[in-house]
Amino acid sequence: MTRVGIIIGTTRPGRLGPQVAQWVEKAAGACENAEFETVDLADYHLPLFDEPGLPRTGVYEHAHTRAWSAKVAELDGFVFVTPEYNWSIPAALKNAIDFVYNEWNDKAAGLVGYGSNVGGARALDHLRLVAGAVQLKTVYTQVNLSLLTDFEQYTAFKPAERHDAALRRMLTEVIALADALVPLRRA
Repeated sequence: MTRVGIIIGTTRPGRLGPQVAQWVEKAAGACENAEFETVDLADYHLPLFDEPGLPRTGVYEHAHTRAWSAKVAELDGFVFVTPEYNWSIPAALKNAIDFVYNEWNDKAAGLVGYGSNVGGARALDHLRLVAGAVQLKTVYTQVNLSLLTDFEQYTAFKPAERHDAALRRMLTEVIALADALVPLRRA
C-alpha cells in the first residue's frame, strides 16, 4: 500500500497549516490503495541544519536527523502544505528538506499552498525547484488557497468548494506517480 505523508510546512505559533492538513487528510480518506498521515515539522524539533556531513552520504550524527530520516524514508509520497512567506516557503520547510537527501529521491509530491495575493503560488513555484534538487517528482495539479477568501479573519479555514476537485485530482496524481516510481526507488 502506498504511504503518503501530509507535511505541515511551518512551525510558528498560530500557524494555519494544521487546519489545512486536516482538510487534506479528510479528503485523502476517500482514496483507495493509499494510507495518509500528517507529519508535523514541529514534532521533529530540527535545529538549523547542523549535520557535519553531506546529507547525500546518509550518515547522520544527530538523533533528530535520524528520526527525520526514518520518517521521510518510510513514505512513498508527500503532500506539502505550506504558507507563502515573503514569496517563498518557510525556512523550517526548506531546512527540513535540506536535512536529508536520498530519502526524498524518486518519490511523488503534491503541493498545497496558501497566502494573501496569489494563494501561495510563488511559494509553490519555489518548492517545485527545491523538490527537484532532491529528486522529488511533483505532480501537475496544485491547490492554491487564499487567505482573503478561504479563511475567516485569517484564522478559521473555510475553503471554497471549488478547491475540492483540485485536491482530489492532486491526491490521485500523487498516488499514481508514487506507484509508478516504485521501480526507481528499488533500483
